[in-house]
Amino acid sequence: MAETLKKGSRVTGAAREKLAADLKKKYDSGASIRALAEETGRSYGFVHRMLSESGVTLRGRGGATRGKKAASA
Repeated sequence: MAETLKKGSRVTGAAREKLAADLKKKYDSGASIRALAEETGRSYGFVHRMLSESGVTLRGRGGATRGKKAASA
């Protein structure tokens, strides 16, 4: 997939739909947006936009949730 796309080139038409489908499938399988961006050689924003366009429900951010434990204790 990444080999056929030149970095910074415009992705349109059938190629865009195929890329969106591939990204959607991998994201739904658990891949992160950052991992997909690195794999395809595109930016985080590009991958995020492609996923949004293809109707994916984006996962929430991970990491520490400060304040939750202190509030409930």
